[in-house]
Amino acid sequence: MQTQNTKLKNGLSVIFVDTDSFPTMTMMVLVGAGSRHESEENSGISHFIEHMAFKGSKKYPTSYDIASKIDGLGGEFNAFTSKDHTGYYVKAPKRCFEDVSDILSDMLASPRLLPKEIEKEKSVIVEEINMYEDMPARSVSNVFDELIYAGHPLGRDIAGTPKTVRSFTKKTFTDYLSKHYHPSNVTVVVAGGLKMSSPSTSSSGLNRGSMDSRSGKGMTGIDIYQSIIEEKFGKWNGRTENKLNRFSHNQNKPQISIKTKKVEQTHVCVGYRAFAFTDPRRYALTVLSGVLGGGMSSRLFMEVRERRGLCYYISTGRDLYQDTGYIVTQAGVSTDVKKVNEAIRVIRDEHEKIATGHIEAKDIIRAKSMMKGRFLLSLEDSHTVASLYGTRQLLYGSTVDPQDIVKAIDAVTKEEVISLASDIFVDEGLNIAAIGPMGENDIGI
Repeated sequence: MQTQNTKLKNGLSVIFVDTDSFPTMTMMVLVGAGSRHESEENSGISHFIEHMAFKGSKKYPTSYDIASKIDGLGGEFNAFTSKDHTGYYVKAPKRCFEDVSDILSDMLASPRLLPKEIEKEKSVIVEEINMYEDMPARSVSNVFDELIYAGHPLGRDIAGTPKTVRSFTKKTFTDYLSKHYHPSNVTVVVAGGLKMSSPSTSSSGLNRGSMDSRSGKGMTGIDIYQSIIEEKFGKWNGRTENKLNRFSHNQNKPQISIKTKKVEQTHVCVGYRAFAFTDPRRYALTVLSGVLGGGMSSRLFMEVRERRGLCYYISTGRDLYQDTGYIVTQAGVSTDVKKVNEAIRVIRDEHEKIATGHIEAKDIIRAKSMMKGRFLLSLEDSHTVASLYGTRQLLYGSTVDPQDIVKAIDAVTKEEVISLASDIFVDEGLNIAAIGPMGENDIGI
């Protein structure tokens, strides 16, 4: 992949990634503002702003104007909110570069935020919260986060609560936007078949209006893309002081949180505290999660599902932030309390085995091959490429070559995985969360 990184005079970071593929692209705008930047009173505002960006802007006054414009380009659009950032993106043919830039820049720099639209969207988001409440396989992760990040914004639901959402006024939005939505806190990334080193003069290039006006000035290829970004995003002003509300913990014994609910399947999370996303051990953590619950040949899938028939799904993953993180295994188990406890015991036994060196070299090789392969396969999608480069720039302050990630995973040794497991899988760091028809006293730890 060919990349070019620039920064506009207003502080906005811009990344172009040429995947040398079809003449399509993903343009993604990432803002360093998520639910961890909220207070208890405005919990959910980051997610609500994501919704309101599509409700109309200065140049595209209504949601229909935005949607019909993108649909008319043959494009797709959406957005997402996480704990530490928010993203907005459009996937479209490369020839629509200027139109896509115009839409996204106007949506984020000049949202209308009409009070009547805010009031209507409150009901939409409350129903979204209710929908997730009816999806225990998803909401159990919120129970786990509330347990492991108790008292900190990282522990709150990204969508907020019905109470906080219904309390928002236009001032809630403008206050938050003025604090966080500034170009110095934003990264724009464009990924796809950009052909950066060649002139954009074919019918599959930029739209003819932009070609004629810019190529006439001797601008070709990446220069045209850059000039459009500068034109559309360069007038966005202001600077942010996005201070991180750092997380620290004093856990010294196992913790458990059960949300008692009548369900047809108990959903369980068994996890341990880890470290920040800049920690050099993160690649060993990736391999460790792959060994435990990465795929249908993983140790936990074989032990919990195949050999004992205790669950339908089980997987292990990691979640890392600038200052903290964790590794967690999630499974859907029977509502029989005995089987729930058995599943937890088997999961913990596998943790203990690895921590005490009971792991074969072939397990490490399989996990590394799987993680590398799935990572590379994901890069076939320009959306994934944009997200990779954009989030690295936004959160780390620099980008990364995918091949360097592959090499880092490949360099992980069996000894590093064992050492990491012995450091992390300790009883005082154990956290168990579940949603099911039982109470905390029914789960043995």
